[in-house]
Amino acid sequence: MSVLYPQNKLRVAVIGVGHLGKFHVQKYKLLDDEVDLVGVSDSRVDQGQQVAQEFQTKFYESPQALIGKVDAVTIAANTPAHFELGKIFLENRIHVHMEKPITSTSAQAEILCKLAKKNHLILQVGHVERFNPALTSVRERLNRPLFIECHRLAPFKPRSLDVDVVLDVMIHDLDVILSLVKSEPIQVSAVGSPVITKKVDLANARVEFASGTVANITASRVSQNTQRKFRVFQPDQYLSIDFTSGEVNLLTKTGEWQEGEIPLQAEAWNLQKGDALLAETKAFVASVKQQAPVIVSGYDGLVALKLAERILDDIHKRLS
Repeated sequence: MSVLYPQNKLRVAVIGVGHLGKFHVQKYKLLDDEVDLVGVSDSRVDQGQQVAQEFQTKFYESPQALIGKVDAVTIAANTPAHFELGKIFLENRIHVHMEKPITSTSAQAEILCKLAKKNHLILQVGHVERFNPALTSVRERLNRPLFIECHRLAPFKPRSLDVDVVLDVMIHDLDVILSLVKSEPIQVSAVGSPVITKKVDLANARVEFASGTVANITASRVSQNTQRKFRVFQPDQYLSIDFTSGEVNLLTKTGEWQEGEIPLQAEAWNLQKGDALLAETKAFVASVKQQAPVIVSGYDGLVALKLAERILDDIHKRLS
């Protein structure tokens, strides 16, 4: 696959430099040999100028001012702004790395996916858990999941409150599940409730897939402790991943049970968490330079959002 930017660095910018956007700026600075960080943009002028000064780049009050100056952008603004910002850059033939969720609605996401395809552009969605070393170390073994159970719990923080916990927190696990199961969700049953905010702050969903796989997913942003556990049951095997610590435990059946002998092989390893966001950023840059498929495409973001919408619909029906 030919590289389109063999000599010049890829010109990039970050749109939205709050808590998460600032990390995206940091990752681009770490890739200084491959990219030229042209600038940052944020609707909050003070915040944008502060980040631009810290990372020795230029602040652009208007995202449109970057058109013609960049080849690719990362959009880490609040979710309601994703669609319009994505449209601006994709219409102007600029590659887009969009933080999750891709947009506020699946209808908006479909438009962006079609626009990226029409203009032959890379559209990557920031489902960063796909780059977690604990998951990548076992992905090839996860080929016949029968039951998946996830718990993603976190204490309350006054961030990302423009969306429900399903779009803010649970969608990480929805994306991972969909990437493993590769089957249509045929039945969704969910319950959830507002606790601190007026949006849903904790939720549980049971999803049944056409393949026969069942997933039970719990998410909370009002818990006392942080937990990011992912468990998979498949024929003759049980796997658990702790996304926070990097610990992986695997039990595999090795034969038939006999009295006095338990035919199970136990494996365990602990991977340093690594820098999944840096790996995600590198993947985006490489895909743009080589015009190669991304690991987490706009379509992946769309199908995760569609499932999240079904979950939220069922939650709201029960709350009404």
